[in-house]
Amino acid sequence: MRYDKIATFDIPTIAAEGFEHEPDATRDYWQHSAKNTLPPYDFISPYARHKTLPTPGIEQRKAWIIGGGVGGLAAAFYLIRDAHMPAENIYILEEMTLEGGSMDGSGNPEEGYIIRGGREMNWNYDTLWDMFQDIPAAELPEGYSVLDEYRLINDNDANYSKARLMAKNGDILDAKEFGLNKSQQWELIRLMLKRKEALDDIRIEDYFSKGFLKSNFWFLFRSMFAFKDSHSLLETKLYLHRFLDSIDGFADLSALVFPKYNQYDTFIKPLSDYLRQQGVQFQFATRVVDLDMQITEDQKIVTGIQAMVRENDQEQPLTIAVNHQDLVFALTGSMTEQTAYASMETVPQLTCEQDDPGEQSGWMLWKNLAKKSPVFGKPEKFYGDTEQSMWESATLTCKPSPLTQKIIELAVNDPYTGRTATGGIITFTDSKWLLSVTCNRQPHFPNQPNDTLVLWVYGLLMDQQGNAVKKTMPECTGKEIITELCYHLGLQDQLKDILSKTKIRVALMPYITAQFMPRATGDRPHPVPEGCTNLGLIGQFVETRNDIIFTMEASIRTARIGVYKLLNIPKQVPDISPTQYDIRNLIKGARALNSNKPFLGERLLHRLLDKTYYAHILPPLPEPEQVKQSKFEEELHEILDKGSTLMHQFGNWIQALRENFSNRE
Repeated sequence: MRYDKIATFDIPTIAAEGFEHEPDATRDYWQHSAKNTLPPYDFISPYARHKTLPTPGIEQRKAWIIGGGVGGLAAAFYLIRDAHMPAENIYILEEMTLEGGSMDGSGNPEEGYIIRGGREMNWNYDTLWDMFQDIPAAELPEGYSVLDEYRLINDNDANYSKARLMAKNGDILDAKEFGLNKSQQWELIRLMLKRKEALDDIRIEDYFSKGFLKSNFWFLFRSMFAFKDSHSLLETKLYLHRFLDSIDGFADLSALVFPKYNQYDTFIKPLSDYLRQQGVQFQFATRVVDLDMQITEDQKIVTGIQAMVRENDQEQPLTIAVNHQDLVFALTGSMTEQTAYASMETVPQLTCEQDDPGEQSGWMLWKNLAKKSPVFGKPEKFYGDTEQSMWESATLTCKPSPLTQKIIELAVNDPYTGRTATGGIITFTDSKWLLSVTCNRQPHFPNQPNDTLVLWVYGLLMDQQGNAVKKTMPECTGKEIITELCYHLGLQDQLKDILSKTKIRVALMPYITAQFMPRATGDRPHPVPEGCTNLGLIGQFVETRNDIIFTMEASIRTARIGVYKLLNIPKQVPDISPTQYDIRNLIKGARALNSNKPFLGERLLHRLLDKTYYAHILPPLPEPEQVKQSKFEEELHEILDKGSTLMHQFGNWIQALRENFSNRE
């Protein structure tokens, strides 16, 4: 069949009504049938990367993207790749003077570098890698992608940590000892078994026991993902499912992969360079405050964009007309909105109220949308209590000093070699701020001098006085933050020398974990809210089927869903990777939760399976061969809680079954 014949197909009828662009793998049982041509909802493979035909009439349509973070950039990418929209028809409106949103990275060695936050990634961020395998690499020759670059770095330089938890002014703790008793392990298992619908507006501290919240496991989990005890239990559940395959890597962070440079130079710059080369148009210093909408009983159509354009420190109103066939993609809320900055001798000064971001905030667009219809959610659930959504980070630019020498001692490789350093954050479990520090691969910036290290520090608890500095972290200058860090590293006596060799830039972010605030069904809007014909919503405050938030993956997923749904592209955004259903991950996760000791019933599984094809699904038993039988009998006794005769009879039956497996040809 010739291509010109294929191109005459009526694509909207191919993507017929009822086609699920955002499938839910937890919703029902997938099976083969005569009329089911689609793979399983969470199926990830090259088959899911098929090229679609151009959407009819796409050449005459425009797209207005509000927000130049990774979600907005992703919307532009998918409009070009999968909708075949001419790039010159795509306009990105950004409040700041540079694209990237929360994924920033800037500075110089003289004034100091700054990164407000970092991104922890793993190999099954499928929408992230779907996009970046098509974006040209930053440093490799033509023909290589960002994904190729990322894989080459991580495949040849494994990430892990040897000092994930510390306490008592520099002591390294055994992070593999999760410290969960059987009852506390069951708290996690019961949470995973609960329906999502049963967890509306429940806080973490309302569910877990006090002992659980003091365990090493919770220190690992909450510091890795930035959860406070007052945050959403539902989000905790979603994280457990998303990272079930990674639990045995929490203690040494071997579950993670990191880039060569900071997130801006690694991801944002190559992606935005690609979009500019294609013809996408960027307009900066433009804050969108509202959308004009034509609303009927069953439709919501954007007809205009109301914005404020900043020039010479003055804002002027701008109205952009939007045709019915044009598209609008809007960011709802920002994690890093109204960041307050400070340096060595200054303290950050917030400009927002505790319960309201104010009229000059980027949150105004979502606030105004929510007034138009309940389908746009409840932004006040997320911005309404900055004491619970706020934390602070600091970026240290360090010349050689006792501080950099201490980092070398704690790193798996000398940071000056460019290889994996601390492998992720080091968390001080006795820190009243719950302070963490990390040294990623160096140089962290392309222009960074060879003798300079860039460290990143963050504190999660903002209402407690420090251990050494008797102030809350937001009350401290940069100098006092360095003082507190050096106390936890056991470097108090060398503070003067360290301060003379270190620059610091501080970022206090009132909404950095606003997306974790307790919420209920309907509080977050969907990527394409009900009735919207030309509006898609993107970012961390948008509801997806099963994915987590506070990740690049989440922002990209919302953009991709919006593009596919609004243009009815016959292509699915796969549900999250199905590793949560893999019996291998369930078993090794159970072992990890039990501090790498066999969980109840695991030895029985070994007796059943270790002579079979499926023996490989079980972690090796951590004991000599000669004691396995006695340990097995002890476990049987605990399981059966019966007399020794029954125990021996059952044990003999298992032994006979094993021998039967091993003796068959």
